[in-house]
Amino acid sequence: MALFNRKPATATVTETPAVDPALAALTGTYTVDPAHSSIGFTVRHAMVTNVRGSFGEHEGTLVLDGTDPANSSASIDVKIASVDTGIGDRDGHLVSGDFFDAEKFPLMTFRSTRAEQLGGEAYRITGDLTIKDVTRPLSIDLEFNGSATDVYGNERVGFEGSADILRSDWGLTWNAALETGGVMVSDKVKLTFDISAIKAAAPAA
Repeated sequence: MALFNRKPATATVTETPAVDPALAALTGTYTVDPAHSSIGFTVRHAMVTNVRGSFGEHEGTLVLDGTDPANSSASIDVKIASVDTGIGDRDGHLVSGDFFDAEKFPLMTFRSTRAEQLGGEAYRITGDLTIKDVTRPLSIDLEFNGSATDVYGNERVGFEGSADILRSDWGLTWNAALETGGVMVSDKVKLTFDISAIKAAAPAA
């Protein structure tokens, strides 16, 4: 009799997380605004100080899905010859065959393969970074800085983030030994990204 008196099991219902309307409204294709964005790097010099530089010429596209961030993607092309560390001779060395060999390999590129929301405003985008003729995976941790409509009516979004790499993984191995020990340029390089992107107008119906 106990079998018939037993209450039926309650079905488990999996709730779909609510979509934030504000994030959903951001869905679309965006063009990186190079005039208000920066792609830079920091590297240790002579074991005692940091040298900072940036690439003045770059272009890119972000495809954002505010309802499911995993469907978002990014594509960025950086012109190597636009490197600027504030010292002309050093910049000339960086674009030479000792480092980037910009004449033969004019672009550094990133193509995303995965995007994920880590929680809150934190995201991670993973993809393929190509420098010279070497392509290796890279994950970039990003913070969403928000969205706004500028004075010209452009819808903008902003992200900033960073990633640490070993330049030798991409064939950038030039160095010089110091008399006091150590080397002139560290292998570890910190890449930094501060991106402002403009939403493309919706196609006419």
